[in-house]
Amino acid sequence: MAEPRLRVAALRYDHPKDRAPKLVARGEGHVAEKILALAREHGIPIHEDRELVEVLSRLDLEEDIPGEVYQVVAEILAFLYRAHLASGGAMRPR
Repeated sequence: MAEPRLRVAALRYDHPKDRAPKLVARGEGHVAEKILALAREHGIPIHEDRELVEVLSRLDLEEDIPGEVYQVVAEILAFLYRAHLASGGAMRPR
């Protein structure tokens, strides 16, 4: 059986500018690989969740995430925030 094709979705959340996280990139195959490479190059955290990517890949770019995934995205963002602080990172100035 062939391995499923790589799919990715990238979110941005700029509080208070954004009312909710937005989809800023999505792709599969080679495009997905390029998105991941850029994320790694810029130190952007990567989280693997195929079910979430499935939902997010249906959105238009710059579209707010749907309410049905708020909880899981909030948990991911909270984890990333805590990890960033624990590593000595400071929050960027506004």
